[in-house]
Amino acid sequence: MELTPSDVWTLTSAALVLIMTPGLALFYGGLVRVRSVVNMMLFSVSAMGVVGVLWILFGYSMNYFAEGEGGFAGSPFKDFGLISTDPASYIGVGFGAVFAMITTALISGAIADRVGLGSWVLFSGVWATLVYFPVAAWVWGGGWIQNLGSTLGLPDVIDLAGGTVIHINAGAAALALALVAGKRIGFGKGSHQPHSIPLVTIGAALLWFGWIGFNGGLATETGEAGLILVNTLAAPAAGIVGWILVDVMRGKKPGVIGAASGAVGGLVAITPAAASLAPVWALLLGLIAGMACAVAIEWKYRLGYDDSLDVVGLHLVAGVIGSLYLGFFAFSDGLFTGGDAGLLLVQAISVVSVMVYSFVVSLVIALGVKLVTGLRVPQQVEEAGIDFAAHGEEAYAYAAPEVVPAPTR
Repeated sequence: MELTPSDVWTLTSAALVLIMTPGLALFYGGLVRVRSVVNMMLFSVSAMGVVGVLWILFGYSMNYFAEGEGGFAGSPFKDFGLISTDPASYIGVGFGAVFAMITTALISGAIADRVGLGSWVLFSGVWATLVYFPVAAWVWGGGWIQNLGSTLGLPDVIDLAGGTVIHINAGAAALALALVAGKRIGFGKGSHQPHSIPLVTIGAALLWFGWIGFNGGLATETGEAGLILVNTLAAPAAGIVGWILVDVMRGKKPGVIGAASGAVGGLVAITPAAASLAPVWALLLGLIAGMACAVAIEWKYRLGYDDSLDVVGLHLVAGVIGSLYLGFFAFSDGLFTGGDAGLLLVQAISVVSVMVYSFVVSLVIALGVKLVTGLRVPQQVEEAGIDFAAHGEEAYAYAAPEVVPAPTR
């Protein structure tokens, strides 16, 4: 069978999405203190390894319901190790794998500076198995959320690239894991400053670059692909503006980290909606998301939970906004674009269901990991810095000044 143009584009998009996880490692690595950069980046890289292996073994099999198959998720044994998978499906298998990798890696930002690699690896493997693979099957693999609209006689749930599956899922899990891990030593507003704005900027650029494949990888028509491209540019651009506006209004000096975070907020919000909104509504969505996320990241100080790199304030908040926004402005079915409240209802059901399921199961997994490993590194390691003590590496190897011998006569 020859490659079709659609196959080539999906293959290319898989490569674009794959680079997003190392991009996330750079984004997160720049946001932490210099003594835990290696640990933070290794969380993203290790997620690629653990989840990639599990996806090949049984994750892909769990990701969809075969004809006549029901239950909690697809059976992990029907395509175990891809033994019975049609090779013509391998491009789709790879495309799904890179989504599973970055979703799991997103969670790690909530526990920066204080959790050991072994604890994270255990959590990520169990979480992918019990949360990500089933939820992906519910939304994209023929499960109950995908069929919710037809079951209720309402419009189908819209989630193009993972407002629920990726961002709400990871954000709710991040909140649960952060609560179990507890606060960093010295936690407080302004106590843990990012060490590298250039790394954050490079990471954000790679995320935005890859997001075009993230949202557009399954597009099959020129018009659809073009709309997704424009909306994936429009929403994060407006997100930057929204975040900076909030900073200015509250008397804070605007900066690159805020602008980059605004872009990410806009990207998260447009993820479920990029093929279902007119560009002008995508601009409004990005503006709302950027402003809302700028406000939401302050919640952790008011509520007393330590989500180190604001996974909740960015991914959960913007994911909820983008998913619900479709109920108002999606083509034809939105409440303000010719439809009724039906789409808003099914969107709300999917949002609440995934958020509650992910939070509860993630909380149980995190508590179990804490019983097994203790979850956190020892206090002295956290205070001294995890990188050298736990990994034998440092992000920046500063060479000792060269000693120049004194001239001789």
